[in-house]
Formats: sequence, structure tokens, C-alpha cells
Amino acid sequence: MSWEIKGRNALVTGAAKRIGREIALRLAEEGANVCIHYSASEQEAKELQTEVSAKGVAAWLIRADFDKNEYEGLLDKAVIAAGGIDILVNNASIFPESTVGEMTLDGLFANIRVNAWAPFTLMRDFARIMKRGKVVNLIDSRTSGYDWKHAEYMMSKHLLSELTKMAAVEYAPQVVINGVAPGLILPPPGVEMAYLERLVGTVPLKRHGGPRDIAEAVIYVLKSEFLAGEVINVDGGRHLIEYGRGPHPD
Repeated sequence: MSWEIKGRNALVTGAAKRIGREIALRLAEEGANVCIHYSASEQEAKELQTEVSAKGVAAWLIRADFDKNEYEGLLDKAVIAAGGIDILVNNASIFPESTVGEMTLDGLFANIRVNAWAPFTLMRDFARIMKRGKVVNLIDSRTSGYDWKHAEYMMSKHLLSELTKMAAVEYAPQVVINGVAPGLILPPPGVEMAYLERLVGTVPLKRHGGPRDIAEAVIYVLKSEFLAGEVINVDGGRHLIEYGRGPHPD
């Protein structure tokens, strides 16, 4: 017997585009009503709201800029809009380039604010306000190794991974918290798909994935009755081999 998604209310952060959009649509297909969080992508959010509503469920738009700490109070707004939240998917993140040599304290804090502290704040608010439900955090399969071009980002995702495990223990059994770690799914914003094709040789399955693969993993984690504090790598096995060549793959 799996946990029932149909009829639940979900909040998906960073839902207007890319992986977040696919997660929102997949939740709607399962019968969940969706709070669509966005920051600057208002037009895309409105288009997604139309698509979600067309699946016979409710959809609400909620704007918040995490760079300006507007994640504080976001859960309250979602609860007011939907009448309650049963599912929280922490998907929103930033992905700036920075090497170890370029890393700054301000840059590190900026990544931590959006990629780790905002999800943690929302998890804590979820446990305090709703008392029970399910949370899925989007991490990154590269936390199994290195990414020398995104040092500040990687530090923030390592922190989110640890917070996922800590919160899973702290708030169990009423709130069940897990993570999904995407691998080679989409190129960075503004980069062509050829970027992925050049890297498929680093994946044991010899292909890249797509947003739907991540959305399906989120659904699986939500339906599971016996996962807690687990981070599932959805990367075709890339985390097993990509960083096995030494500290500097390049």
C-alpha cells in the first residue's frame, strides 16, 4: 500500500521552469493540487498554472525571491492559499560558476542562502505549521565527488544533503524527509543540449536523463512508506565513476 498523492496539496519551489516544472506537472498527473513558487519567471509560472489546472486539479501562484530572504513566510502563504500543505518539494536553486580559487565568503553565503538555508527553513516551518506530511529535497549527484567549476554551489548542496538527513531524524515520524540527487539531466541555463551529448561517455548507461526522470523519482519517494533520510541518485550511475580519476579530473 503506497502513500496516496491524489487530493494532497503540494508546494514546489522554483516550479516555473526546468526540473521544477516537470515535478509540478507530474504531481498534478497524480491528482495533487500544486502551489507554484517562482521568483522572476512570472510568465512561465502562469503558463504552468494553466497546464496544471487543465489536469483537473487546483494551482496557485506564489512569488518569493530567496535572494532577499523571502522564503521566510512562504510556507504560511502557501497554507493560506491552499488551505494546507501535505507535500513540500525543495527544488529552487542557483548554479553560479566558481572555482576554489575564486570562492568568496559572500559567494558561499549566497549559495547557502538559496540552496540550503531556504530549504531548511521551509522544512522547519512545514514541521511546525503542518505537523505532518512529506518533503523531498533536490540535491545533486555530484556531492558524491567533486565539481571544481562550481565550488560554492557544491558546498551548499553538501550542506543540504546533511540537513536532509538531520531533519529526517528530527521531524520523524510525522514528517518524512528524503532527497533526490539529479545527475546529467539538463545543460546549465542558456547552454545548448550539445553540452550534455559531450558528457554521455561519463555515464555508465551512456546517455543523459531528462526532467521526467527526476519527477518520477520524486513521485516514487513520496509514495514510499519506508524511506527516511535517503538521498537517491538519479544519474545513470555517473556518481560511481565520474570522480574516480583523482582530485582534478580535468
